[in-house]
Amino acid sequence: MKKINCKINGESVSVPEGTTILKAALEANVAIPTLCAHPDLKAWGACGICVVRAEGSPKMIRSCTTSVSEGMNYVTHDPDIVETRRTVLELILSNHPNDCLRCARNGSCELQKLSADFGIREVTFSSGVRDLSEDNSTSAIQLHPAKCISCGRCALVCQELQNVWALEFLYRGDQTRIAPAGDVSLAESPCVKCGQCSAHCPVGAITEADETGKLWNAIRDPEKKVVAQIAPAVRVALGEEFGLPPGTLITGKIYAALRKLGIDTVFDTNLSADLTIMEEASEFVERFVHGHGKLPLITSCCPSWVDYLEKYHDDMIPNFSTAKSPMMMMGAMVKTYYAQKSGTDPSKIFSVAIMPCTAKKYEIQRSDDMRSSGTADVDLSITTRELARMIKQAGINILDLADEEADSPLGAYTGAGVIFGATGGVMEAALRTAYNFVTGENLGSVDLVDVRGMDGVKATVVDIKGTKVRVAVAHGMANVKRIMDEVRSAREAGRDRPYDFIEVMACRGGCISGGGQPYGSTDEVRRQRTKGIYRDDAASKIRVSHENPAIIALYKEFLGKPLSAKSHELLHTHYVPRPIWVK
Repeated sequence: MKKINCKINGESVSVPEGTTILKAALEANVAIPTLCAHPDLKAWGACGICVVRAEGSPKMIRSCTTSVSEGMNYVTHDPDIVETRRTVLELILSNHPNDCLRCARNGSCELQKLSADFGIREVTFSSGVRDLSEDNSTSAIQLHPAKCISCGRCALVCQELQNVWALEFLYRGDQTRIAPAGDVSLAESPCVKCGQCSAHCPVGAITEADETGKLWNAIRDPEKKVVAQIAPAVRVALGEEFGLPPGTLITGKIYAALRKLGIDTVFDTNLSADLTIMEEASEFVERFVHGHGKLPLITSCCPSWVDYLEKYHDDMIPNFSTAKSPMMMMGAMVKTYYAQKSGTDPSKIFSVAIMPCTAKKYEIQRSDDMRSSGTADVDLSITTRELARMIKQAGINILDLADEEADSPLGAYTGAGVIFGATGGVMEAALRTAYNFVTGENLGSVDLVDVRGMDGVKATVVDIKGTKVRVAVAHGMANVKRIMDEVRSAREAGRDRPYDFIEVMACRGGCISGGGQPYGSTDEVRRQRTKGIYRDDAASKIRVSHENPAIIALYKEFLGKPLSAKSHELLHTHYVPRPIWVK
């Protein structure tokens, strides 16, 4: 690739042709401020804060959309540039509510930080804050349009990365605002509750629905036994809220913090990920070896993907695994198996799930199948960010806590369970066990590296004793269409299917960058969180789900065997076509 040699404030840098000034500046260790640009998205110069100038030219240009030129020296800051940026910030602030203390993004708001950096103490422009109604129509995501700064990140991520098209710009000029297409409510839109809009919003215009109050109420209720589970991706991201690098594994400290909050019993979703593998791998073997069901089998752990499938690809429902997600399987086991073993009335159990995902708030009420125990299998799902707030509210210094273990009988997990948090992890874990179910042996090496990594679509062939299994992994919803179209085209043309097993995760990188994770996910952050996931897997004494002693006991004492009548009653679900636009 051709290199361009230029200068940033007089310092020479060499970057690939087409590199923007904004990115070139980073090579010179210069951070140009911006509110609209994001590494995940194509820049479009909306905010105007990133202005710079080419040496010798009075014209200011937007560094996020302008490519560097050979031999040019770019000035990223001088008194005029700083004053221009300050003016742009004041204009944005004049149209922004002055309620930082009551905003969910207080302390993590990019506009707030820039205002502090530029020392803005007053706004000289007249206020243009509009009185716009909030949209609280979904249980997962809330829109606060008066706080929108029209950066466009949410629309870009919804349309380009997720291919959902639930959000867009409405109207023009000073009436412009972000809202669901057609100006309907979010609940009526194609929204799949993935939360990537909220994860990419620089301010408090889009947030998760904060339900920490419900958990505090349950903890203070003497009639309730509060049982918590934590998802794989939470353990490698929560530390970021307390100053640790992304990917730092703090599982034992999370267990301890939950108990200090007043949680009675702490289980781990990794165990129910192992349980999911037992059911899903068995389902794959039934379809692939015995011909009982359609192929390719498509995974079903991601609730945003389930919602998307029912809306956009309902012709694929027969291919969808009926296995519930690990969160919902754990919820069902807590209120049946654990309730029986502990002698607890299921109606007295308050089951809370700590998840990296906003769509989990939707999943707990997706259908009647989510009440397989006779009551809500999971009463509440809160995000990693919500848990961090609760720990801070309680004054718990989580980093000083001694590591603790999860409770029995639903706390022990294998390496296969933990890798669910990363893209390709469900596929890898399932194949580790499916290989055993088909051959009676374990893989020589359980590291299936071909399904790992950040490529949007990964495809490979796994050899099971001479039988070739064609698999594909897609993450980021926009990548799914390619896979689905391949399957459809082969089916319609009467050709052999291109894949036997497909994993889909709605969010880029998988759950490690779900919509409820700490703000600031980039590919580098995703890589570090993923490394933490695989470090936990590599350090595990048991790395295949079918050898988890707690899982073996669960089937022996309660479920019987994978795909049994009891397993189907408690651990499986079904799907129905849903209209894209709900009337």
